[in-house]
Amino acid sequence: MRRKTFTGGGVHPPEYKELTEHLALEAMPIPEQLAVPLSQCLGRPAKPLVKKGSEVKTGTLIAEADGYISVAVHSPVTGRVTGIGREHSGNGSLQDVVLIQPSESQERDYLPPIEPESASAGELIERIRQAGIVGQGGAAFPTYVKISPPRDKKIDSLVINACECEPYLTRDYRLMLDRTFDLISGVRILMKILGLRKSSIGIEDNKPEAIRKLRETAGTDGDLEIIPLKTKYPQGGEKMLLKAVLDREVPQGKLPMDVGAVVQNTGTAVAVHDAVVNGEPAIKAVLTVSGRGIRKPRNLVVPVGTAIRDVIRFCGGIHETAARILVGGPMMGTAQHSARTPVVKATSGILVLTKEEISWGRETACLKCGRCVSACALNLMPTRLARLSRLGRFEEAGKLNITTCMECGTCAYECPAHIPLVQWIRLGKQAVLRMQRNRN
Repeated sequence: MRRKTFTGGGVHPPEYKELTEHLALEAMPIPEQLAVPLSQCLGRPAKPLVKKGSEVKTGTLIAEADGYISVAVHSPVTGRVTGIGREHSGNGSLQDVVLIQPSESQERDYLPPIEPESASAGELIERIRQAGIVGQGGAAFPTYVKISPPRDKKIDSLVINACECEPYLTRDYRLMLDRTFDLISGVRILMKILGLRKSSIGIEDNKPEAIRKLRETAGTDGDLEIIPLKTKYPQGGEKMLLKAVLDREVPQGKLPMDVGAVVQNTGTAVAVHDAVVNGEPAIKAVLTVSGRGIRKPRNLVVPVGTAIRDVIRFCGGIHETAARILVGGPMMGTAQHSARTPVVKATSGILVLTKEEISWGRETACLKCGRCVSACALNLMPTRLARLSRLGRFEEAGKLNITTCMECGTCAYECPAHIPLVQWIRLGKQAVLRMQRNRN
């Protein structure tokens, strides 16, 4: 049977999932200190409600959302606040963090559980807002905003992204195997909020065991359709996923809601279940620690605010051949210059890669081969956009839709001249977005 996929572009990088796909999720012990970032989403940082000396419990609200595109932040442990400090984020910039010293005894301060079947859509949305849930697919957009579309946007489809097309990462795969019931429960809660009777789960066909278990757990009601998709990167991108599952194309500059759809990640659905059924706010990150540079690869549940170095230490440390630490996957992740960087709600992986796993090719002049153009799933011109960014010609880059780029990295992966295309495009995209904000 021919598998569904998006049309045009895409690449097939080595998967390397065999390093961790067989390892069940396990909880990491609480570290000696946590630095919980106030900036946890694609929006404004939260406003702190605690100060030095404040006593908190696991789940206590420590910072409130500051505006519509912002999320609440809760304490991942019971302990004492030792101050508000500054620490590097995953992208290298400095951010405000709440420093917490854990105590020996751990007490919960969760939200009251809600019965999903008897709750209204408004009550469920409010719970998701209170819990501070963000999208787990990469952008970390506030979930309550995404499931509250404007009245003029008629939503008829919910699509769950279970592709996990990034190499190395297996945290979504393990959620599908280890927390199948909770995942399905979260999907049905999202369906109730959106007023839908059916939804789809798109999953790449390199995960047959997860496909089988999802189908068994979903049952025969017919409200959940499990759709195997061709294994191809970036199958998990929202626009690619909607093309593959629903055969709908999202126009440039538009969002999935403009074609009647909402896309959520598997991790987001599990977080929704936890917040509604258990009253647990978003205080943990489910992530994969992998790469041939780490001594003990693992799939972990980690308290938000845990330093990367503490996660690496729990995984046995690094080999002497380790050359680079990434937060996220190898295609869209960010190289780290500090191991003090704290884990956030949307952290999907920590990779420790060796020299053999990294392309060390020397950059040369563009060969004008067009491979980056053929690989781009959004039909952009990566080499042109990167060159304009490099030259500081941001107005021209904006006219060529640089802000449409989702920074998936397929162009850089395909480039035989080893030009860091996606990195230049990312810088140009940030400059164009700043220009647009200044105009507004």
